[in-house]
Amino acid sequence: MSDSDLTGLLQAWRGGDRAALDRLLPEVYGLLKRMAAGRVGSLDRTPTLEPTALVHEAVLRLLGNSPDWQNRSHFLAVAALQMRAVLVDHARARVAAKRGGGAALVTLRAAEFEAVGDSVEVDLLALDQALQQLSATDARAARVVEMSYFGGMQREEIAEVLAVSPATIDRDLRFARAFLNRQLGG
Repeated sequence: MSDSDLTGLLQAWRGGDRAALDRLLPEVYGLLKRMAAGRVGSLDRTPTLEPTALVHEAVLRLLGNSPDWQNRSHFLAVAALQMRAVLVDHARARVAAKRGGGAALVTLRAAEFEAVGDSVEVDLLALDQALQQLSATDARAARVVEMSYFGGMQREEIAEVLAVSPATIDRDLRFARAFLNRQLGG
C-alpha cells in the first residue's frame, strides 16, 4: 500500500469511516510488528514481552486516543510514543513485581539508535527519565529520539513529521547523544 493510500485510510478513519479502520489495521500491523521486534529484540532481559504483545498493547492505546494523524509518518511517530509508554510500563511492572530488585536493562546499539552512540547498557526506566529531562531541555530532540529509537523511523521520515530538514534531525540526534550520555553516565 502506498503512503498516500495509507494516509487516505487514516484520514477516512479520522472522519468517522469505521470501514477504513478494518482496511487500515492489516496494513499497519506489519509495520508495527517490525518496529516492535526491533525494540523488544534489544530488551535482552525482558523475555516476557513479545513483539506481538507490544503491538497489541500499542494498537489498543492508539485506538483509545482520538486519532488526528495527518499521514503515515505522523501515525508511526504516535505509534513510537505508544510503544515507548508500553515498554516503560512493562519495565515498571517488572520492577514492582521484584519489589525494586533491579530494573530491566536495555542495550542501546549505535546501529539501532544513533543518539546514544557506542553500545551501552541502560536501565529502561533511567532512559525514560533521561528522555523526560531531555524533553524539558529540548522537546524536539526528545521526540527525534522517540521516533528514532522506539519507532525505528529514518531521519527523512522524522524530518517530515517535524517539518524540519534532515540536517536538523542530525543536529538534534548529536545533541541528544551528548545529553543522554551525560544523563546515563556514559
